[in-house]
Amino acid sequence: MIHGFRGTHHGLDLIAKELTDYHVIVPDLPGFGEGEPLAGEHDLKNYVNWLHSFITELHLTKPPVLLGHSFGSIIASSYAAHFPETIVQLILVNPIGAPALEGPKAFLTQLAVFYYWLGRKLPTKLAHTWLSAKPIVMIMSMSMAKTHNRKTRAYIHNQHLQHFSSFATPQVVSEAFRTSVTNTVRDHATTITTPTLLIAGEKDDITPLHKQQELVKLFPDATLKVIRGVGHLTHYETPVEVAELVKEFLNSQ
Repeated sequence: MIHGFRGTHHGLDLIAKELTDYHVIVPDLPGFGEGEPLAGEHDLKNYVNWLHSFITELHLTKPPVLLGHSFGSIIASSYAAHFPETIVQLILVNPIGAPALEGPKAFLTQLAVFYYWLGRKLPTKLAHTWLSAKPIVMIMSMSMAKTHNRKTRAYIHNQHLQHFSSFATPQVVSEAFRTSVTNTVRDHATTITTPTLLIAGEKDDITPLHKQQELVKLFPDATLKVIRGVGHLTHYETPVEVAELVKEFLNSQ
């Protein structure tokens, strides 16, 4: 499983805990959590090459299923396009199916572009403080959470406050951000022959549902499942539902 932008493996814990019949491996992306930064730029090509090395070095007895959430869906789909023989199925949760600068959150994305640009220009210590500012993290968290359950909202905000700033350097997070907004799953969908499951949130503001419905048609072999009443944070708000869809997909192949 590959987590999203500025996240760590912790973000996929709730889904992983539901998949008790499977051996689940969730690494931290390079430059986030405990992941060592890449030697080169944190662009899509280098993330994909890192993932190929990571999977190869596991010496698995058979090819794995690859799951990517959000930014992880961009990496996972590009990986599937370049190394199809190394995986058996592909699962994209809240896939980034449209350019971030064109969606309903385009204005906020433009603000984020400036936010990360300034983070690269500031001195390192000040940049880290700027990029880790609690008010910014909370604004992001509150804008994406759709649940009305207070306990779940508190959990989401706590997870973001705990892990959203676990990046190695301002340069790493800035490069990863640029990668996240300049690439989409659409870029590789038509060339992915691996059986694919797309799981979308009905209220996702990052990639609206109608764009997910367009996206699934680009794949040679893909199915779209929609979870109602949730947005981009299905991994926090509806992990049981996500896991059930994953198991249903794996058992159907």
